[in-house]
Amino acid sequence: MLAALLLSAALGLAPPPQHAPAPTAVTILYDAFGGAPGLVRDWGFAALIEYQGKRILFDTGNNATIFAQNVRRLHIDLKHLDLVVISHRHSDHTAGLSVVLRANPQVPIYAPREGFGIFGAAVPGTFYRALPTLPDSMRYFEGVVPDQIRSGTLWPTAHFVLVDSSLTIAPGIRLVALVSDTPGTRELRELSLVLSTPTGDILLVGCSHPGIERILAAVGAPATSVRALFGGLHLVAAPDSVLAPLVQRLHNQWRVTQVAPGHCTGEPAFAALRREYGDDYLYAGLGRRLVLH
Repeated sequence: MLAALLLSAALGLAPPPQHAPAPTAVTILYDAFGGAPGLVRDWGFAALIEYQGKRILFDTGNNATIFAQNVRRLHIDLKHLDLVVISHRHSDHTAGLSVVLRANPQVPIYAPREGFGIFGAAVPGTFYRALPTLPDSMRYFEGVVPDQIRSGTLWPTAHFVLVDSSLTIAPGIRLVALVSDTPGTRELRELSLVLSTPTGDILLVGCSHPGIERILAAVGAPATSVRALFGGLHLVAAPDSVLAPLVQRLHNQWRVTQVAPGHCTGEPAFAALRREYGDDYLYAGLGRRLVLH
């Protein structure tokens, strides 16, 4: 490139134009609110992200038939996906995987690693206490234990990439892995997707079971700018006494520039976030395509 610039200067030619990076686009494929004619609302979440020439599916909704219909009506071709990210094991985020695999059986699917989880995994054959004095008929595997004991999966042909710690999976694309310690979902593993852009990170969350503030801290906020936050914040039943200070912290302490909440964020939280963010509240109902320049 330097040689080309020097040659252009020597010949008195204008330098070649510098192309701006392509914008990132997020299309909501599955949610319980919004929706153009022909789309079906249902509890769950799925979004298609177009980022630096890649097409990323984040979660797959709650019902395979509904997911397939919404994808078809939105003219999304699942054959052209580059990768899939499943945030966590709950069925309202995983039910459409069968549809994805019929269209694109070799697509890499990043999912949380869990012992005996639905995505398949393995635990050491030594995970339990053995008692060699028992007769073989009472011993697991008659006492001849394999090195690993594999858990089954609902999608045995899928190309799962199981993730147990945060990592970068492609230039500008990373996964943040956390474990919930919230009562009701304790020990649930969840992945969040982070996309790097010149104007800050774009963060997609499934349900934020580990807590949205823990996720933001793991992303690096507020030192790392979060340009936009998409997805479910799991505030669907939170009282106003919790919502008001949390919304203010998202804006003022964590410095999240824009919010595009959906799924389990909750109706009172939608209202509180819209009041706080004004024009920086991005409506992200079913079928909406948001382009971030």
